This record gives sequence, C-alpha cells and structure tokens, in this order.
Amino acid sequence: MTPASDPPAGEGPLTRAQRQRQTRTALVEAARGVFARDGFAGASLDTIARDAGYSKGAVYSNFDGKAALFLAVMDHDLDRLGVDTWDPFVRVPVFDASDSPVGANLDDPGDPEVGIGFALATLEFIATAGRDPALRSALRERVATLVGAYGEVARRHRTDDDPVTEDELASMLAALDQGTALLLLGGWETADTAMLRRGLRRLLRPAPGEGPR
Repeated sequence: MTPASDPPAGEGPLTRAQRQRQTRTALVEAARGVFARDGFAGASLDTIARDAGYSKGAVYSNFDGKAALFLAVMDHDLDRLGVDTWDPFVRVPVFDASDSPVGANLDDPGDPEVGIGFALATLEFIATAGRDPALRSALRERVATLVGAYGEVARRHRTDDDPVTEDELASMLAALDQGTALLLLGGWETADTAMLRRGLRRLLRPAPGEGPR
C-alpha cells in the first residue's frame, strides 16, 4: 500500500503529529498482513515497510523493533473491538471494510485466513514473550484488556446470588474464548464462534435446574 501524502481538498498540510499517526497506522496495517502470512519469527521488517510504502527506517522511527510492532497490532485490534463484541447476548452487526467494522481484520475484513494466520503468529509471540520478562509484562497488559472487557460483560449479567466473583467470571469467560481459539487452530472444526457464544452464555446463565454456580 502507498501512504497518502496529500491532505483532503480544502484542508491545510498535515502536521508532524498527523503524519506520524498516518505512518504508524500504515505500518500497523501492513504488519498484520505480513505477520499473518509469514508468522512472527518469519516476518521481515523490510517487507512490512515495503508493503506500507515506507523505508525500514520509518519502522525504527516509530517502533523499537518487531516485537513492539506486533504489540501495536494487538493494541489496534483491541482498540477496534467494543465491549459488545465479547457479550454473547448482544447481536454484533457486520459492516463492510469501509466502515471500520467491529471485529474486522485491519487489512482484509473478509478473509478468515488472515485472522487464522495472525492467531498463529500470536501463539509464536506468546512463546517468545514467555522467555522475555519485559515482553511477558507487555503481553500481560493486553491479556488484562481482554479480561477487562469480559469483566464488563460479567457485571452486566452476573446475578447477586452467584458465588463466583465478577473477576473470576471474567477470567473464566476469557479462558473459554482463548481455549476455543486454540481448539480451532488445532483443527477442531466444531469449535466455532457459535459454540463459543453458547459456552459464554452457559457460563453467564446456568441451564435451568442447575442453580447458581
């Protein structure tokens, strides 16, 4: 992709901060596609820069390295997801690519292979971060964001007589989310989105006759 260099008609030239945001966004969008295709270890900063329409120097001007860029992609994905995305009782609308859809891939909203590829790259990154204290801390912050989103869902639906705390319930919901993803990546085809939503609902509202957890 080629970065836009000219402002819309009738507007003045972009400020330095605006150009930097523009560059970072282009790099993040390109990085997600490259990570999905080549994996975390196999992804090249040269390739990411070229796909974004910049030099490799632009990458280092905005990110400390490949790990920092990967974390930025994770942040971008999390920022684009609303709390309703995690709520199994809320019907999430599907938008086209031009409408910045909830839950869409950054570079190809309609291609499930990109989502699967990036999920596999994330597994690589988790393994790398597990051996690096600084990266492990940074990854924990992103996990906390996911669990926090499920915390909002737990607050919406947890009943007062439930012995499971909101924090515990949020962790259970996030664990089911990520566990379902692992099953799907492992080839367990019935571990799909529909199953996940049913499982989340079951955790939030036990079946009739089961009583509170």
